[in-house]
Amino acid sequence: MNEKHEQYRFNTKLIHSTAGGGAYGAVNVPIYQTSTFAFRSAEHGAKFFAGEIEGYMYTRIGNPTVKALEDSIAGLENGFGGIATSSGLGAVTTVCMALLEQRTHVVSTASVYGPSRGLLEDQLARFGVEATFVDTSDVGNVEKALRANTRMVYIETPSNPAMQVTDLRAVAALAKARGSVFVVDNTFATPYLQRPLDLGADVVLHSVTKFINGHADVVGGMIVTRDEALYRRVRPLMVNLGCCMDPHQAFLVLRGLKTLAVRLDRAQQNAMTIACWLERHPKVAWVHHLGLESHPQHELAKKQMSGFGSVFSFELKGGVEAGRRLMDNVRLATLAVSLGGVETLIEHPASMTHAGMSRESRIAAGITDGLVRYSTGIEDVEDLVADLEQALAVA
Repeated sequence: MNEKHEQYRFNTKLIHSTAGGGAYGAVNVPIYQTSTFAFRSAEHGAKFFAGEIEGYMYTRIGNPTVKALEDSIAGLENGFGGIATSSGLGAVTTVCMALLEQRTHVVSTASVYGPSRGLLEDQLARFGVEATFVDTSDVGNVEKALRANTRMVYIETPSNPAMQVTDLRAVAALAKARGSVFVVDNTFATPYLQRPLDLGADVVLHSVTKFINGHADVVGGMIVTRDEALYRRVRPLMVNLGCCMDPHQAFLVLRGLKTLAVRLDRAQQNAMTIACWLERHPKVAWVHHLGLESHPQHELAKKQMSGFGSVFSFELKGGVEAGRRLMDNVRLATLAVSLGGVETLIEHPASMTHAGMSRESRIAAGITDGLVRYSTGIEDVEDLVADLEQALAVA
């Protein structure tokens, strides 16, 4: 982010760190939809490839539109630099492959995003990387899982979809003492509600597909590192993997980013109203929403976050079958995976987003067979409640 924006508050940064650029005084960052960039001379091109000068030569390596997004999100996270990727999982893969190697070990949240766990558990295991998954809401579990060869602690908080919260300051202290890199997936909270780098993390990840873009029309990821040394380790791996973000993707995310705070304010207000209503409903067994006093990490969430977000999970007393009937009978909420858009989405993690996990692992991670995940949008909350009410009557 341009230094002139550092003095401003969050919403002002959102607007002014994503604006302008180009030769013609454009109010918005232009789309540099080009694969390659011309050199002034052969010597000029040689200096680029030798690393003697900085600039743009090929969009897989860097692009002005993408750089504008990288700088904006890095500034919002108070980090050194951003690295945009073609998907959220591309960001996870890049970080893990850059910072882990054969015979190293990672400790991670048990209820982490299903494909992230699959990457560590199934794919990187083939190359000699070991992973231990624990309930990281109990910091003691993290401490017990650490080994001499632990090189990374990878936390998702709030976790998807169990909505567990991990004490970032406490885990940061453990990771630092062990010399491990501390990585946090901040997708659910966004830098608007939580800034892990300020709490001791070394690397922050985002699926910008979700809240940061906010319109269910882009797939993308972002990595932000605390310092230059980590940035220099991670960025070359993204370039070599080829999972760069397209400039048109970056343009759309920049557009969505401007309204992050106003969208999230409305959505989390709706979510709180619905969660309170569901918690009182006779057909509902439990509700996991960070804003409810019944949530076991409610006080921790209040301490390290500036809001409770708009995603929560719940289960009906009728279990899996009742949840299935609920999802088949909602008329306003859309039955679909993903989250963080302006529209309300509902899904069944056990058979959808986390279907790749064994049932034993899912249950241990708090992802029960009947758990329903609800990503609240910005519709009128009275309509969302009425939608659930008529579907619950059937369920």
